[in-house]
Amino acid sequence: MSGIDRPRIEAAVAEILAAIGEDPARPGLESTPSRVADAYAEFFAGVGRDPVDDLGAPVPLESGRQAETVLLRDIEFRSVCEHHLLPFLGVAHVAYLPGETVVGLGRIPKVIETLASRPQIQERLTEQIADAIEQGTAARGVLVVLDAAHTCVTTRGARQTRSTTVTVAARGAYTEPAARAELIALIGHGAE
Repeated sequence: MSGIDRPRIEAAVAEILAAIGEDPARPGLESTPSRVADAYAEFFAGVGRDPVDDLGAPVPLESGRQAETVLLRDIEFRSVCEHHLLPFLGVAHVAYLPGETVVGLGRIPKVIETLASRPQIQERLTEQIADAIEQGTAARGVLVVLDAAHTCVTTRGARQTRSTTVTVAARGAYTEPAARAELIALIGHGAE
């Protein structure tokens, strides 16, 4: 988290509190700038990190063998919308069709966490996850589906408290409609 400038964040938060008519030194608020700096260090820990590094070393499959689809469902994530600096929370579903190697299943959530831990928009986050997995695994196909609730939609403006946004990114074999439909059905089957 070397890129986080805590004193600047703290000064900016104190200024925001003053700008809304609050006293940043009053009891209850005196530690808020420091707490926000802590939160931002966590929220934006992925800035400057390469998500492909999170995949680690690929594991070769037996010679002459290819694995079928690997699908991870319901990977929880949180990110911060770059338009309002408000959180969005959701689940990711990631499928990949391995080439000659596979990666540890715990590695894919790490890729998602790295990419989600930066100022984001959901559409770009979906594409970046697909790109990182495709690049880092040499997969024959990748499908990423994100389903998230945005607090900029649920708590301000439209105040649609039950709405979510779904985004999809497909690469390789999963751009074919039948293969994609089969995976979408498997993802939906987990929700039952």
